[in-house]
Amino acid sequence: MAVGSAFGLASRPVAPLLLSSLRTGGAGSSLAPYSIPMASVTYDHVTKSFGDVFAVRELSLEINDGEFLVLVGPSGCGKTTALRMVAGLEDPTSGDIRIGERRVNDVPPKDRDIAMVFQNYALYPHMTVYDNIAFGLKLRGTPRAEIERRVREVSGILVLSELLLRKPKELSGGQRQRVALGRAIAREPAVFLMDEPLSNLDAKLRIQTRAELERIHQRLKKTTIYVTHDQVEAMTMGDRIAVMRDGVLQQVGSPQELHDRPVNLFVAGFIGSPAMNFFPATVTTAGGQTVADTGFAQVPLNGADRGARELIVGIRPEDIGTTSEGGRVPVTTKVEVVEYLGNELQLHLRAGERSFIARVPTDARTEPGAELRVGLDPRRLHFFDSTTERALRS
Repeated sequence: MAVGSAFGLASRPVAPLLLSSLRTGGAGSSLAPYSIPMASVTYDHVTKSFGDVFAVRELSLEINDGEFLVLVGPSGCGKTTALRMVAGLEDPTSGDIRIGERRVNDVPPKDRDIAMVFQNYALYPHMTVYDNIAFGLKLRGTPRAEIERRVREVSGILVLSELLLRKPKELSGGQRQRVALGRAIAREPAVFLMDEPLSNLDAKLRIQTRAELERIHQRLKKTTIYVTHDQVEAMTMGDRIAVMRDGVLQQVGSPQELHDRPVNLFVAGFIGSPAMNFFPATVTTAGGQTVADTGFAQVPLNGADRGARELIVGIRPEDIGTTSEGGRVPVTTKVEVVEYLGNELQLHLRAGERSFIARVPTDARTEPGAELRVGLDPRRLHFFDSTTERALRS
C-alpha cells in the first residue's frame, strides 16, 4: 500500500523483502511488494524565534530523496528545533519547508507523511511489542492483513520476532528502542525523523544499534534526518553532515569533506576525536620563507597567509608522528599523560606554553615526564584567520 499519494509524491516499486525467519510452520509465502514514497526535504531560508531568542536563523538546506542527513552540533545549536519544524511540532517564524514539492508549513503533523523516533522511546506500557508497532497503522484504518504483513516484516528486520508478545517492561533498553524504530518503519512514511534515538543506550548497545540503523537505511533507502550531538555518530552514519552553531548552519558536506576541509575553526574543532589541536601563531619570515611561528615551531604556510599577520594553526592528533622524517616539522615536547587505547596511544604533550594531543602507534616508547621529539606533517596543517575564524586556503 503506497502512502503519500495525497501529497503528489512519486513512488517506486521495490522487490519483496524475503524474510524466511518469519515463516511459521508449513510452507511460508513471500511478502507482497510495496511502494516507497519518494521525498526530498527542503529548508528555504527558515527562521524560528522564541520572542527575542533565535533558535534557527535563515536555514537553507536540501536533503535529497533517500539520503541520510545528520544534523549535529552542541546543545542549544538549533538542530532539534529544525527537526521539529519538519515534523510540524514547531511553526517556522519565516521561510518555507517542503517535503517533496509540497510546502508543508500549514500542513498538520499527521498529514505530513513522516515518522519520528524520539530519545525516550515513547512506548505504550500496557501494549505488547506487536501492538506498539501496529498502533499507528490501526489508527489509520489499515487493513488487518496489511498490518500483519508490516509488523512481521519489520520485526524480522529488527530481530524482534521472538518478542512480539512481550510488554515494554520485559525488554532491555536496546530492545525498546528497536520497537520504537519498528513502529516508525511500519508506517512506511516518506521521511524518517530521529531525535537522538541512541542517547539513552550504553556504549556497547549504541554501537550495535547504530550499525542496525545503518543496515536498515541501506535496505529501505528512506529519506532520514537524524539529530545528534555526538560527532562520532554523525561521522559514521551520515551520507552528509550539517553542522550547526547558535542556530546557524556552519557547513554541510560528506564526513570526509568536514574532516579534511573544515570551513572554520568551530567545525574543525567539533569534527574529529580527539579534537583538532590549535595554536595561535604569528606570520613571519625565516630562512627566506614565510612561516607561521607558534612559539615552539615554525611551520610553512603553503600559501595560506593571505596577508594575515596573526592566525591560528590547526593539526589533528593523528597527523603528529614520533619522527621528524619525511619533511615533518620537528618539535621537542614533554610527555604529560600516556593513554593506552589498545590499538594506539594518545599522548598529552607540552611544548613551551602549549599543550596538545598526538595519536601514535603503541610501539612508541615513552612515559609521563619523558622528553619526546615529534613531527608535524606540513601537508596536513590547517590555517584559520584569528579574527573571523574562517579557514585560509592555499
